[in-house]
Amino acid sequence: MKMAALFAALLGSQLFVIPVSERVPELKVEATCKATTADDKADGLALPQSFADCMRDETAAQQQLNTVWGAAPNSLRDSCEVEATSGGSQSYVDLLTCIQMAEWVKSPSSTPRLRGASKTRNSQ
Repeated sequence: MKMAALFAALLGSQLFVIPVSERVPELKVEATCKATTADDKADGLALPQSFADCMRDETAAQQQLNTVWGAAPNSLRDSCEVEATSGGSQSYVDLLTCIQMAEWVKSPSSTPRLRGASKTRNSQ
């Protein structure tokens, strides 16, 4: 009887379900943070990133993704998700960076252009 009530409740709540493509994918970032921490220690870095700091970065990126994910085109979401999960590691930071870079490429005018050294700059 309880199962029938639960099933009915689930059917009634389908009106409020967000399509999977509209939600930020669920990534398993713990493994990536463990590997990053181990790699930093193995490399002898003076300031290795701690597991807690890595998880904090991943959580912050996931929260930012919640605000930009729905506005990103499906094709961009798909390609960035593939990039952020390739090689066995999964990262919200990589996913967010991919989307931000694609948006920048689309409209770089909001960022000032960098000016490099020129051969003729000092000869004028």
